[in-house]
Amino acid sequence: MAGSTGADTNIILRLEMHKESVTFGQIATAISDAGGDIMAIDVYRVGKTTSTRDITVNVADPAQTDEIVGKLEKMNGVKVINVSDQTFLMHLGGKIETTPKQPIKNRNDLSRVYTPGVARVCLAIHEDRSKAHTLTIKRNTVAVVSDGTAVLGLGNIGPEAAMPVMEGKAMLFKQMAGVDAFPICLDTQDTEEIIRTIKAIAPAFGGINLEDISSPRCFEIEERLMNELDIPVFHDDQHGTAVVLLAGLLNAVKVVGKKLTDCKVVVCGIGAAGIACTKILLAAGVRNVVGVDRAGALVRGEAYDNPAWQWYAEHTNPHLVRGPLSEAIGGADVFIGLSGPKVLTAVDVRNMAPDPIVFAMANPTPEILPEEAEPYVRVMATGRSDYPNQINNVLCFPGMFRGVLDCRASKITERMKLAAAHAIASVVTEDELNELYIIPSVFNSNVVDKVKSAVIKAAYESGVARRRKGREMAAKP
Repeated sequence: MAGSTGADTNIILRLEMHKESVTFGQIATAISDAGGDIMAIDVYRVGKTTSTRDITVNVADPAQTDEIVGKLEKMNGVKVINVSDQTFLMHLGGKIETTPKQPIKNRNDLSRVYTPGVARVCLAIHEDRSKAHTLTIKRNTVAVVSDGTAVLGLGNIGPEAAMPVMEGKAMLFKQMAGVDAFPICLDTQDTEEIIRTIKAIAPAFGGINLEDISSPRCFEIEERLMNELDIPVFHDDQHGTAVVLLAGLLNAVKVVGKKLTDCKVVVCGIGAAGIACTKILLAAGVRNVVGVDRAGALVRGEAYDNPAWQWYAEHTNPHLVRGPLSEAIGGADVFIGLSGPKVLTAVDVRNMAPDPIVFAMANPTPEILPEEAEPYVRVMATGRSDYPNQINNVLCFPGMFRGVLDCRASKITERMKLAAAHAIASVVTEDELNELYIIPSVFNSNVVDKVKSAVIKAAYESGVARRRKGREMAAKP
């Protein structure tokens, strides 16, 4: 992610110091002047004329690392041997691994897990393909697939550079919901090739989580795969964001005493996430949604080169509001930002309806900083962890996939997404609900179970659950 992450980190500097040329006090002063805070000092090697030490330094911004190193490299008698930080150390060798469920201790074990015993299992699946869900990892495994074209705020950085994000997603799947997920980054940006490749690997997986694929290609890829595969396909950048947004909004309107269906909602940034958020709002009964992008408010009757915008214009903005954001936002009850930094001003918020709700979710810099909006806004949410009310997809996708795997759903329906949103919202009790707490923490242990249960119930109601009702609890890995 470009720029500051808003979180402190520790770096480790390995320095060789010439005893007669420099003192540790001079080094400490240089580090402090560059904004670093020394946390620990470890002696690595001591010689007659030099000593090598590992110095752990806390920095508020990764950019300070370069400044600290620059100052040290200019000092006489100091040699910077190596610089590392906690984040890079955590990524050494990757962040995930595969381990067998049972050890192979003898020849008898080997004959059962491999040849010749495994042949019986292969033939059983050959005779009835559905047995793959119970006799292979398909039962509990999700592919996290990306082509690296829209990674975080970094853009098109390619498949290799996207891998750390996909590995991190796999970690969250496992830790939060016990779902085994594997990162797959494809070295192609061709829509047909991506679809063909995912279809070819699908037999090994119980679900497909699409991630960080640029718009508008992501729409066709997801839609085609949903229609052509018999396992659930979920583009988290779209639908995970939409589910968690709706969850926060359901609680925000309670705080301000409004009905969501009566609110005027302005959505800024009509990309993949903006369209998915709008669709879930329409499904939740919101009637007055106005979408705004670089061209201003999208209006029915206008011609747009982007087919997704054309659809959007035809299904929203019932009062044909026109003009830029500063005009479209007049009298709005809710602002939803999925665009870029600082596009919303304090004047804009002041021109909203009484008790405005602002979800400024651009990362790392929101559409308006909470400090600027505070005098005028009633409920504020962002995509960042260092402010209250973080809209984070982690609240959705682990429980969503735990649910669809346990009931063996063939797809994820709109009803299942709505159910997940209501489940997330319900984790915040009436006694807890307030302006600064409309959405649960990503570490709240109740979230996954509530989302899972709600998704399973909705899957049966939607007719897409293939496990006999009542047996889904036996599906745990």
